Amino acid sequence: MNVSSSTLSLTVADVDASRDFLCTHLGYRVVMADDGFASLTRGDAAIDVVLLRSGTEVLPPEQRDRQASGLILALTVTDLAAQEARLRAAGAPITMPLREEPWGERLFQMTDPNGVVVQLVEWAAAADADPAGNDETAPWS
Repeated sequence: MNVSSSTLSLTVADVDASRDFLCTHLGYRVVMADDGFASLTRGDAAIDVVLLRSGTEVLPPEQRDRQASGLILALTVTDLAAQEARLRAAGAPITMPLREEPWGERLFQMTDPNGVVVQLVEWAAAADADPAGNDETAPWS
């Protein structure tokens, strides 16, 4: 299997609020949009994001009233400290300050107006190490 791209679909109460947050603070841009829908991309390796308004009929009935919760949209970035400073200066809602975990992960979190947690991550481990533990010989590669 070859995965050519990845998209995270989030059901939220206010599509415009999440769209504006991702575009303003994280450099996403709108690819297409309609009432209660927005498709966002960045043009780099970041995951694309689709936002759907809760209650929309394009979703199966058992999914319509669910809203994004209990997940973290994590983006691995470079120059994490500079990103945190930039976002603080821009008034972004940083809900967990920059910290380093014992295993070498540096991170901070923001929360968008719909409660979606966005985590920016940078690995403090050696550049030649693969912190995600990707194995090129895995059966799905």
